[in-house]
Amino acid sequence: MLAETIDGSSIAIEAVAIPALFAITLGLGRFLKRRAGVQLGLLYQLFCIVFAIWLPMEIVGTDFSNREPIMHVLRAANVLLGTIFILALLRRYYWELWFEKHQQGKAPKFISQLFGLILFIIALFVVIGGVYGYPIQGAVFGSTVVVGIVGFAMQDLLGNIIAGIALEIGKPFKTGDWLKIDQQYAEVIEVNWRSTRLRTNDDIYLDIPNKAIAGGSIINLTYPTRQHAVRLNVGFDYGTAPNFVKDIISRAAASVHGVLPSPPPKVYLKDFADSAVHYEIKLWIDDQAMYNDIMDGVRTNIWYAAQRHGIKIPYPIRTVQIERVTAGAKDVMSIARACVRKQPFLQLLDEGQQEKLLGHAKYLRYGRREKVIIQGASGASMFILLHGEAHVYVQANGTETRVATLQTGDYCGEMSLLTGDPRSATVVAATDCEMWEIGKEVLAEILQQNETLVQKLSELLAQRRLETEGIVASSSEITQLATKQKEYTEGFLKKLYSFFEL
Repeated sequence: MLAETIDGSSIAIEAVAIPALFAITLGLGRFLKRRAGVQLGLLYQLFCIVFAIWLPMEIVGTDFSNREPIMHVLRAANVLLGTIFILALLRRYYWELWFEKHQQGKAPKFISQLFGLILFIIALFVVIGGVYGYPIQGAVFGSTVVVGIVGFAMQDLLGNIIAGIALEIGKPFKTGDWLKIDQQYAEVIEVNWRSTRLRTNDDIYLDIPNKAIAGGSIINLTYPTRQHAVRLNVGFDYGTAPNFVKDIISRAAASVHGVLPSPPPKVYLKDFADSAVHYEIKLWIDDQAMYNDIMDGVRTNIWYAAQRHGIKIPYPIRTVQIERVTAGAKDVMSIARACVRKQPFLQLLDEGQQEKLLGHAKYLRYGRREKVIIQGASGASMFILLHGEAHVYVQANGTETRVATLQTGDYCGEMSLLTGDPRSATVVAATDCEMWEIGKEVLAEILQQNETLVQKLSELLAQRRLETEGIVASSSEITQLATKQKEYTEGFLKKLYSFFEL
């Protein structure tokens, strides 16, 4: 009778404890998921059920005739499902949070998977030996034999796994690094059990076995910093001085987007070849993904710079070239004349003076995104846009703002030509541009022959200064306006005499 009463009490305790434990463990799982982002799914719910049933029965010890087989199953399930729960906690708190914070990068997926597999195998041995009482030595021996047989058949796969572990321990690279593999540049996407996956600049995916990578030389372009040097070669004519060529090449390379300003590009005379003098350009970048665009930009800028300075990039063959004045050249001259008529200060010149000015102008070509004028730089010339489009930027308070767009027939830089003042804005070619550059020398010759023109120019510049400052629109005092006009005219007159040495 007493035994029946104890069994009834035990059943009653279990009936209360099981739902309570289930609710507590389920609530704990939801708390971990909401607060820490621990990923718990259906297996955790199954663990909650098994744990809620097993713990009261283990403590209270209700006596059933078939109790022992049930307890074996509950214990085994509790160990295995509990191990899965522990692995979920480790994945979140160690691999995702602690590891990424202290190692400055994501944990390798296959390392965490391998750790989980080992822990689960240990849990299986606990179930076999601790729950069911089978000899663990036999299980270990049997499993060792099986593993040996399987390992012999899968030695390549196991070799790749071991190589992958060695790569992760040695850390010669990580996800996101750029490597040079088999003369190809590629970014590391993933390191898994068997191989390392990479992606080239052409979005071609490479899947290279870990054993092949670990057994060869690893060239990491990203470690220890992303900044690294790249080189390219170009040939120029023998008739051009090497130092002159080096200056042109280095400036052309430095203006390309993606080329680091420090260290600056450096040019070496590499070889005296059959048809050209070969130069090697060394420049620094920090984004290998932009390699193709940067190399294209450097070569393009060099071509345009060579054209502007009259330097030939020779062919490796003999050429005979007969130059004739084409209809296109005549069109350029007609556009230039039309532009001259639009420029206020050039309208002060007579037709002969205009022709003389254009006759001494330099015809220049600029590539897309090249800087024609740089704000703050010294200059003594103006530009007339014959073809293309260019953007005008002004930098103030650390912010660069686009203020205008130049079209065919527009001009820029006239204040530097007339007064020698530093450039007041940056002009960047938005498309391939053709321009006339009018320099100081020929204009000085014209002004020296016509002092009346100097006076007219100073009055015109004073008028533009008044318009820029808004004095013409806002002033109601004629006397004040005349005083300012006279003051500015005299100031510009002195500047013109000084700058042009009249």
